[in-house]
Amino acid sequence: MTPGASDLLLVIDVQVDFLPGGALPVPEGDAVIDPINALQSRFRTVALTQDWHPADHISFADNHAGKVPFETVTLPYGAQVLWPRHCVQGSPGAGFAPGLATDRAALVIRKGLDPRVDSYSAFLEADLTTRTGLAGALRERGITRLVLCGLATDFCVAWSALDAREAGFDTLVVADAVRGIDVGGSLANAWTRMEAAGVRRITTSEIG
Repeated sequence: MTPGASDLLLVIDVQVDFLPGGALPVPEGDAVIDPINALQSRFRTVALTQDWHPADHISFADNHAGKVPFETVTLPYGAQVLWPRHCVQGSPGAGFAPGLATDRAALVIRKGLDPRVDSYSAFLEADLTTRTGLAGALRERGITRLVLCGLATDFCVAWSALDAREAGFDTLVVADAVRGIDVGGSLANAWTRMEAAGVRRITTSEIG
């Protein structure tokens, strides 16, 4: 594909806490930085997302007495995996990864700000009701096709891709510019769900 005026590169959560050594590391998470930087020069429009949690966020295991990371609890909006404390607003771990180019970003979408609701998708919080406004912003810019990359494949990338399809955007995921956590088969399941929804898999070499 050759990106044009109606295409957007959506870079998901390439932040310090998701890199090796971070609070919630994605294996080989730092390997996405160089491919993403190379991709940015091929797109006219780039958007970044950023996890941006308050310290009392409901998804943090240490905010639940007796719970540990990766346990699942039931919240008013459904099942919630409890995570290690990560990407706290204003903390070094919430910053974009060192070396990630950010100067070409037309939009930065911060998510997970509501302490009562987790947020994986760039479009819709985990309550499946609260919208970030990204879909409307993209439509106003004439964007019809999204190319996704970043972290993590099986959570924020997949949720964003599925919601992008639901919102009517042609959606592709760059397989060599994403990395996953893979908890209990979540990575394979995420690719299956994305493909079933019409999300296409592509590589950086296929983007002109």
